Amino acid sequence: MRAQFVMSEIGVGLRRNLTMTFAVVISVALSLALFGGSLLMRDQVSKMKGYWYDKVNVSIYLCNKSDAEDSSELGSRACAKGAATPEQKQQIQTDLEKMELVQTVHYESSDEAYKHYKERFGHTALASVITPDQMPDSFRVKLTKPEKYKVITTAFAGRDGVQSVADQHTELDNLFQMLGYLNWAALGIMLIMLVVALLLIVNTVRVSAFSRRRETGIMRLVGASSFYIQVPFIMEAAFAGLIGAVFACVMLGAGQYFVIDHGASLRTKMELINFIGWDEVLTKLPLVLAIGVLMPSLAAFLALRKYLRV
Repeated sequence: MRAQFVMSEIGVGLRRNLTMTFAVVISVALSLALFGGSLLMRDQVSKMKGYWYDKVNVSIYLCNKSDAEDSSELGSRACAKGAATPEQKQQIQTDLEKMELVQTVHYESSDEAYKHYKERFGHTALASVITPDQMPDSFRVKLTKPEKYKVITTAFAGRDGVQSVADQHTELDNLFQMLGYLNWAALGIMLIMLVVALLLIVNTVRVSAFSRRRETGIMRLVGASSFYIQVPFIMEAAFAGLIGAVFACVMLGAGQYFVIDHGASLRTKMELINFIGWDEVLTKLPLVLAIGVLMPSLAAFLALRKYLRV
């Protein structure tokens, strides 16, 4: 097969269907950019989980006098026996330190809790009416295996002197669940764009084959094989898909550079979040390029089986 003939046929096909080819390129670029973005979002969520789940603590809040009074008035059983005694506090700390799951135990007094509260929420109206005696004493527990935080809840919830056992995993789980929904939404939009791109590719190949039906008929009469006739059309679709994939890679790289890394980006504004780096982005680009070439080629091949009959 002469490469010069194939390349000339590709050029002819692209010029004849320039607007449809442009639509194919844009559709492929957007769908693949969403696809790559979804993969990167999944990596980001996994990285955030590993980073934050390793840092969160389990907090055991102890009963104080205010809690005991509220319990007696409202009929609550959590602190019905009064504020936590020094003996109860010592027993809780001893039991915590004996557990292999526990890495460190930090006792935070009500005065320390009030100080930290004022530092974080001192600008709010509620902070002006909160007093130190309303803040509970607590134990901040760091675990060697954060995913087993429920062991602490089971062991200490409901004990005398314990108001409640709280962990930060619940809030993080809600956050990661929301991010997961956003990722699924991006995948849904990507699938819609992918279907649009495939339909455009099929229509483009159909129009191109119809406009060159006389040439393909002559080629068939002189003995050209079906594969020889189909190659220019398949390569047209693959070329358009490749251009779209390149644009998608550029969009992913630009997003990483301008949104996350460069200047006043998320990495500088949100220092507490461990963002993905270029390694994750670069590993996705070959997959995006491969799909950008193979998807249009396969669509064109299937379309030609029906529409290229002479």
